[in-house]
Amino acid sequence: MASLGRASALIGAGTLVSRVTGLIRNVVLVGALGVVPSAAFDAFGVANQLPNSIFALISSGLLAGVIVPQIVKAVRTHDDRGSAFVSKLLTLGVVTLAAVTAVAMVAAPLLVLIYGGRFSADGRALALALAYWCLPQLFFYGLYALVGEVLNARRIFGPYAWSPIINNIVSIAGFGAFIWLFGLRRSATGWTPEMIALLGGTATLGIVLQAVVLLLFWRRAGLTVRADFRWRGIGLGHIGRLAGWTFLMVVVGQVAGAVQANLVGSASGLGAANGAMQTAWLLFMLPFSVIVISLGTPYYTQLSEHVAEGRTDAVTADLSTLTRTIGVFMVGVLGAMVAAIVPLSAIFADHPDEAVALAWVLGAFLVALLPLSFQFGIQRTFYALGDTRTPFLYTVVQAVLVVLTSVVGFLVLPAPWLAVGIALGQSLANIVQFALAVALLRRKLGPLGLGGAARSVLRFLAAAVPATGAGWLAFELLGGAAGWPASDRLAGFLAAALIGLLTLCVYVLFLALLRAPELRTALQAVRRFLPGR
Repeated sequence: MASLGRASALIGAGTLVSRVTGLIRNVVLVGALGVVPSAAFDAFGVANQLPNSIFALISSGLLAGVIVPQIVKAVRTHDDRGSAFVSKLLTLGVVTLAAVTAVAMVAAPLLVLIYGGRFSADGRALALALAYWCLPQLFFYGLYALVGEVLNARRIFGPYAWSPIINNIVSIAGFGAFIWLFGLRRSATGWTPEMIALLGGTATLGIVLQAVVLLLFWRRAGLTVRADFRWRGIGLGHIGRLAGWTFLMVVVGQVAGAVQANLVGSASGLGAANGAMQTAWLLFMLPFSVIVISLGTPYYTQLSEHVAEGRTDAVTADLSTLTRTIGVFMVGVLGAMVAAIVPLSAIFADHPDEAVALAWVLGAFLVALLPLSFQFGIQRTFYALGDTRTPFLYTVVQAVLVVLTSVVGFLVLPAPWLAVGIALGQSLANIVQFALAVALLRRKLGPLGLGGAARSVLRFLAAAVPATGAGWLAFELLGGAAGWPASDRLAGFLAAALIGLLTLCVYVLFLALLRAPELRTALQAVRRFLPGR
């Protein structure tokens, strides 16, 4: 457990710095393109999201779901501790990534039409021009995920969490140079090749360096790796069957995401649209990335080891512990984000009205923050068990609901509220997906022993309600949405920090009053981040 705690602290610290610099990156990007409304930001959002979407799906499904358990098994059973196996996998992965990237470049006009078909003609043209600069990120995102998951499987967790900081630093410098040279550009018209090259080239250069830096840590994995095209005899048939389901899950997710992006694009220039949804999603994913990923990644390696040993009781115990640990953090963070939602949004807005519009989108996403957080452990348990078919099935249900709610929102909601409706529909779909995943895992393993964890989460929620109320009262006393907290970016940051800290302090106080045993574990985890610990 101490080893898991140190690994979680290392990942959490790196992810926190990465996400904070990522927020700064997006603040600078908003300074260059605006956010609500901004046809230019929407066009860049679509172009840059094409490789991002594929990376997010691959890293959470195909690579994490297939490679980590297989490498853990190879390390335990192969005489060379998995070196030949990893060589073949990496060779196959690099070849596949190169082919997919080449196909994506050729298909760029079609991809832009799928994701941004409801943009104006100028918006589609700008998105396509930027896509040619951004799509090469596919290869380097995939390389980053591939190498990173191999390091994770070897219990080398730090580099994968820390290397995105390089990408953010490069982006901050490049987007800052764009502001210095060209100023604020909200419109999709009047873009020169130099503007497009600086904006798109900056985004891609950061991803290239993020991937390359991981290679500097390769020797620590203790593997001798070389190009090896002899893919027969290493169980690729079995891996292919596992990967086949995750690939189909990628396709399903992409279809749902394309429908969302296309429909919300009809609001581009009129209100919150693609850029606003991506900014709200960035804020939504900040606590998920820092807390859930940092806690869950070491547990996933341990889950895979327990599965390899045939210890089902240890697997369910790991899942229960992970749920409690994630819950005590995420419930408090959810309360803090709800209380400070307008100041948080003001960090990325030029006017209080824009902050409120962005806050509504963020609030719609936050509805599913807890279910999505708890689902991480459920899904990783399926992956550790070598079952990628079941996650595909419940992802299909989620994707169908996403598409249906997006279409309904498009048909009945006015343009300024379309992004809110689509975000809320996704949250409802995620809640259904989580409930279905729990039911299916219980059917596979039998009793999961999560009753105690569920009672703990209810205790956390009981502490979070008064804490959130205290934070919201502080927000109103500071002037509310029409006052100081949303007046500009700096005020938004300071107000969000003050309100969030107050909310968390009250939350900790009520946890202590309720005698929540998880509070001690949480405080120990926090202390690991402190210098000298």
